[in-house]
Amino acid sequence: MIIISDQAKERIIELKQEENRTDNENIRVSVKGGGCSGLMYDLGFDENISDSDQVFEDKGLKIIVDKKSLLYLAGTVLEFSDGLNGKGFQFVNPNASRTCGCGESFSI
Repeated sequence: MIIISDQAKERIIELKQEENRTDNENIRVSVKGGGCSGLMYDLGFDENISDSDQVFEDKGLKIIVDKKSLLYLAGTVLEFSDGLNGKGFQFVNPNASRTCGCGESFSI
């Protein structure tokens, strides 16, 4: 399961409105190879749900995760910060043994 913070929820709703997204488009979170630590997070909108996807709901938002990515993301909290130390979505992943300085990549 992936948890969405209140700040992340607000920003996701704002982005959906700014980008004229439909109600059918949900949040898709996945893990891809790359980055300085070996694995990278990928976050976007998607209206397609396949049979191999897991769907979670938190704070009224649906989150789609493919089964392979779920192995790396279980228990992750999606945060959003717009403070002086950086702006954007951040993943607080209890499974990551190492993360890079920018927080966009990790390793297990």
